[in-house]
Amino acid sequence: MPYLIETFDKPHTQALRQALRDKHLDYLEENKALLLACGAKLDDDGLGGSGSVYIVDVDTRAEAEQFVNADPFAQGGLFERMNITRWRKAYLDGKCYL
Repeated sequence: MPYLIETFDKPHTQALRQALRDKHLDYLEENKALLLACGAKLDDDGLGGSGSVYIVDVDTRAEAEQFVNADPFAQGGLFERMNITRWRKAYLDGKCYL
């Protein structure tokens, strides 16, 4: 069962996000087999970010926690908090899974 992980950056950490970005992207590439989707949450102007969303295809909450805790963003102290929720795929890329 997939899990949706939503992270929330600490205030005023855009510079930290940018400093960790390359390692974060490498981590995502190394783990792309687990990713159904992921990306940054952006401000309306599209410039600043406030966190990330990941949908990971893992079997347990513990695996989802392990995935996000190993992310360089998490290890670098970017996140103020995160939510992990089981997710049921209903539609993905226009295809119905119900």
